[in-house]
Amino acid sequence: MTNEERTVVPALQVEGADWRKSTFSGQHACVEVAMLDGGQVAVRHSRQPAGPALVFTPDEWSAFLQGAWHGEFGRRPAN
Repeated sequence: MTNEERTVVPALQVEGADWRKSTFSGQHACVEVAMLDGGQVAVRHSRQPAGPALVFTPDEWSAFLQGAWHGEFGRRPAN
């Protein structure tokens, strides 16, 4: 990961996005993800839907998913 600044956008800029969370998530403290135009991916906290969202490029999101799958952030997720 680089020292580049992360893109944070207000909730209004991702209004109407189709937010999804894992079926493995509980009722609270979950991460929600939305696919945006141009392949970008927005990520927000489910308890703060009106709060800001982080926006990742397709390459950044792919690298994150690969890292998570390979256990770079702790244990490997279950299938």
